[in-house]
Amino acid sequence: MVLVATLPELKAVQALAASSDGAHGMDINHAANLLYVACDAGLLVEVDVRSGQMQREWPLAGVPDATFFNPTSGLVHVAIEDPGLIQTVDPRTGTSTQFITAKGAKTTALVEPDRLHVFSPLHKGVLDLKGA
Repeated sequence: MVLVATLPELKAVQALAASSDGAHGMDINHAANLLYVACDAGLLVEVDVRSGQMQREWPLAGVPDATFFNPTSGLVHVAIEDPGLIQTVDPRTGTSTQFITAKGAKTTALVEPDRLHVFSPLHKGVLDLKGA
């Protein structure tokens, strides 16, 4: 479940049901009013923010952590600590790709327009993924 409220008053609280357990990392496509929620049960779920209805879902390669929607590329990136990868889903086509990082690399930062930084304990630094 995802709780939604207006800010800063926290009024109009609404509960959006996710089709998978453990709503975790999430980001929003403001232009299309779509919320992307990576769930601990191993799914990336797309929710229409106006209706609260789940639209589509994609399997993930493991338990997710940070999730980013890139408005420039239209891609959704999900960091998965174990086995250590970034899974990228293109919601327009449904295709999914994986980029191996390292076990434990779960913290990411989107640097618009086209870079994803992955903080990797194994590498003792930041992996810079261009074209994200």
